[in-house]
Amino acid sequence: MNAPHSVFDTSAPLLLRCAANEAHDAPRVLGTVGLGVAPPRPANGAPAVAVPVRRLAGTRVAFETWCARGAVSAGTLGPVSYATDGDLLFGHLVCDGHGPLQDCAQRAYEAIFAVLDRCGCPHPLRFWNYVPHINVVTGSLERYRQFNIGRQAAFLAAGRPAFEGAPAACALGTYGGDLSVHFVAARRAPIALENPRQVSAYRYPPDYGPRSPTFSRAALFELGVPVLFVSGTAAIVGHRSMHPGDAAAQTRETLVNLRALIEVANARLAAPAFSLERLAYTVYVRRAEDAAAVRAQFEAAVGSDSPAARDAIYAQADICRAELLVEIEATGIGALPR
Repeated sequence: MNAPHSVFDTSAPLLLRCAANEAHDAPRVLGTVGLGVAPPRPANGAPAVAVPVRRLAGTRVAFETWCARGAVSAGTLGPVSYATDGDLLFGHLVCDGHGPLQDCAQRAYEAIFAVLDRCGCPHPLRFWNYVPHINVVTGSLERYRQFNIGRQAAFLAAGRPAFEGAPAACALGTYGGDLSVHFVAARRAPIALENPRQVSAYRYPPDYGPRSPTFSRAALFELGVPVLFVSGTAAIVGHRSMHPGDAAAQTRETLVNLRALIEVANARLAAPAFSLERLAYTVYVRRAEDAAAVRAQFEAAVGSDSPAARDAIYAQADICRAELLVEIEATGIGALPR
């Protein structure tokens, strides 16, 4: 069997990506994630997250494995399952979704913050939120906007940064089931980054809902080497969605936004550490018929033979705005000093 792919130049990678039929030896697993498929359960009891999105036809089944640098302990607190090495923590929960979505989101984040405080990793680096029927209007309010109300309320009640300094995040729509959230947190705080081409999400005007989304465009973290968590990124300039109905043009605009974030991250470092072709990407497409066009634009930008193209994961999901057809997220780590 082939060795799992690490997208990073480190001897002890934070993130491994491997196909479903590949084996890997990762005794210090913090968690495993499968998009549209259940991943294998780690032997150490760490969370195994089956993300409730659709795998696009013709794309490989791939798993992500988040790895620790030290000995791992796993546990549960309330609805949250987690594993930590004392410096990093990976966790997951599912909220049953009974009642208003804002209540479910607030309960979910309150439970997460309780785990982070208990485990001594109080600083969230990155959240992945999967919201059933995200663009559906119920009770006169779109469900994504309901989710934002509950999420922000939990941040504010816990005294967490809900505006400047918020963690990186994404929110994708699923076709049923319950609210699913997984996350990475740390003992030390990251540096929140914003995109100069975009209005910060937490500063959106009221047109986008009664509570703004609680996330930064990216988070930069030091783990011996610099680590970059890029939030879900789409074809938004300022606060407006661009290129309605054109998935290829939206992909190109999204890639311009990703380049801008990489430039912002590199500017915070003594030497550039990140490039477009060496991040690990997940590409979400709203309409399955757009997948080929989106992939063509993505690979034209990163290089069809690049690590980014080799390790990219594609899935079908709804995007947080009904007019958006593509969202791309990424993780990267700088090379070890030579």
